[in-house]
Amino acid sequence: MIALSLDRIAEITESRLSGPARPADTVTGPVVVDSRQELSGGLFVALNGERADGHDFAAAAVEAGAVAVLGSRPVDGVPVLVVDGGDPAVLDALGRLAAHVLGELPSADVIGVTGSAGKTTTKDLLAQALRRLGPTIAPPGSFNNEIGHPLTVLRADPATRFLALEVSARGIGHIAHLCRIAPPRIGVVLNVGSAHLGEFGSKEAIATAKGELVEALPPAGEGGVAVLNADDPAVRAMAARTAARVVTFSDGSEDADVYAREVDLDATGRVRFRLHVGGASARVRLALVGGHQLHNALAVAAVAAELGMGIDDIADLLGSAGAVSRWRMEVGERADGVTVVNDAYNANPESMAAALRTLVAMAAGRRRVAVLGEMAELGEGHQEAHEAVGRLVAESGTELLVVVGAEAGPIGDGARNSPHWTAEREIVAVPDAAHAAEALRDRLLPGDVVIVKGSRVVALEQVAEQLMAVEAVR
Repeated sequence: MIALSLDRIAEITESRLSGPARPADTVTGPVVVDSRQELSGGLFVALNGERADGHDFAAAAVEAGAVAVLGSRPVDGVPVLVVDGGDPAVLDALGRLAAHVLGELPSADVIGVTGSAGKTTTKDLLAQALRRLGPTIAPPGSFNNEIGHPLTVLRADPATRFLALEVSARGIGHIAHLCRIAPPRIGVVLNVGSAHLGEFGSKEAIATAKGELVEALPPAGEGGVAVLNADDPAVRAMAARTAARVVTFSDGSEDADVYAREVDLDATGRVRFRLHVGGASARVRLALVGGHQLHNALAVAAVAAELGMGIDDIADLLGSAGAVSRWRMEVGERADGVTVVNDAYNANPESMAAALRTLVAMAAGRRRVAVLGEMAELGEGHQEAHEAVGRLVAESGTELLVVVGAEAGPIGDGARNSPHWTAEREIVAVPDAAHAAEALRDRLLPGDVVIVKGSRVVALEQVAEQLMAVEAVR
């Protein structure tokens, strides 16, 4: 955060000072929505959450070092910048503040990443690349909405060279709004899949929303670059929606600007390939686990090349950059030889298929176990999508399938009714994560490979954590 006086913040956010706020007092520290975070010299943003009203913590925030509070009502004895209109108005004010701060940092390059799957991993990988080129700001985890986005931008200061920002949408116009807060120069679109299909209604609507990122880019003559997945027709079509220069990536097409050849997935679940960029090539073995990481890596390679990184440095980066955000293909090894792959952060049909392919590659003669929960927000196609995942489970040769929760029941039906399912294999249906862990306790065999995946509502990371805790008590 750059230093700003309260009267200047009031002007930017269209708020009014109340309580003991002094116009000349200056915010020099962080801007946060959680009063438990570091607040010295900072600004606390009070929102009315589902469980608590942030204004109730305003006094504690000031006692902890906050210079003032940005909120929707005065608080006795507390310096508050008041915005009329409740939380929506406070978030608009927060966005205006972030946009102003970024506007004061003309040397900061913004790179936005979107897609139905892989946003967070790609953003994390991109941030590791950018830090080799200069001071970089990136959000933790999936801090990608109207709250997390401006808070991330407000961490920037005059030393910041890059901001790697993940932008998400639950409706048309959401990404456009985020791009007004932090206008990107480079935009990356990974894919258009089935995530949030229930909210959008169609893949066409999802594509419309994701394409708002490339529409927000400056023209090619002003440095705008759209990095698009040439293997996804809906993404490839976005080239017609931007005035920016288009750079494409592909897992095999030599017509793309950045592409991979000689691709295979090794027994550890890591992709090996030859990377081609601008006529040069280099061998790469990703540090990240999962075949689906290939497109994420190619997108990052394309951005890194645009920013001047040589192919050998790109290959070195991709071979060393590891996972940052939790519960995304985290691999744990138990003393009894059981491998647990915790991919429980979220799930959709495309990521489920990728996870099962990774299970097959990692098992390599070992027994395969899949613990799968529901894929939320799929709308009318919910049952059919889950049954299709079940058929993939059957085709993958998985010997033990644990289906978690009633909504995931069709996964078991799809597997059981598949011609690939055989009598010696087992399907266990349980109501929740706790019962899944219990069901596995007596069923796992030494050397098994277990993949755990489902949407956030199922909290399947608890299963993976309990499975790994078994080692501690032996």
